[in-house]
Amino acid sequence: MHRLCRIVLTVWLTLLPVMGLTQDTGALDRLMQVLRISDTIEIMQEEGRRYGADVAAEMLPGADRDSWDDTVMRIHDPERMQRLIRQGFDQSLSAREMQDIVNFYSSDAGAEIIALEISARRAFLEAEIEDNARARYAGELPEDSRLRGQVDEMIAESDLVDRNVTGAMNSTIMFYRGMMDGGELEMTVEDMLADLWSQEDAFRSDSESWLGGFFLMAYAPLSPEQMEDFLIFWQSDAGTAFNMALFKSFDRMYEELSYLMGQAVAQHMQSEKL
Repeated sequence: MHRLCRIVLTVWLTLLPVMGLTQDTGALDRLMQVLRISDTIEIMQEEGRRYGADVAAEMLPGADRDSWDDTVMRIHDPERMQRLIRQGFDQSLSAREMQDIVNFYSSDAGAEIIALEISARRAFLEAEIEDNARARYAGELPEDSRLRGQVDEMIAESDLVDRNVTGAMNSTIMFYRGMMDGGELEMTVEDMLADLWSQEDAFRSDSESWLGGFFLMAYAPLSPEQMEDFLIFWQSDAGTAFNMALFKSFDRMYEELSYLMGQAVAQHMQSEKL
């Protein structure tokens, strides 16, 4: 179970009902477009596929892998993922905040930042690249001192570590609940929480390493001036609202996917018994 917690955290880095959009769909469309959410979801699908393979190796050694892979891909449906993210943005951002975010990410600097983040996330699909990025962040090289300081400032001021740890733990709880509802896990909520909190330090250390390595790699091509402009936006009212909306949207998505994955594991365990 401890290894599974780390698997869920690696993918992350209360199911809610579908709600109607309350804002101008055109504004939401522009926001989703400038942020290139469809490209991010494509990468997340591959992360989900690999996550599913890890779960199968850990928990479903006798499963039909083709059938399991099909299940994993149905759960990580791009329309479902896109819908949940749109709902989160719609419910978290005002029209003015949405426009300010679109304005920044429509600029040359904003578009480059999005492109660099997507490129880095895609590169992180290769374990060796991710390991090297983590090691670079841990190494504190002199040539990285300026950017590292800016990255550390961004992480600290936005509470990114705490938010990622909370999101990973919530997703893990939802996975357990899915297994419980599927009839393949007998565990009290108190036991789940105790198990998770006993590993908080490991969650936190992994999150710090991933975030630092990712940002250092992604933003290395930016000039000092571009990075300063980015920090100014990130610390603005719109940037703060955007940061909160990102976590609300993606946490909700990961919690739903994790619950469904837990249910699917339980169903496949029952099939193996037949």
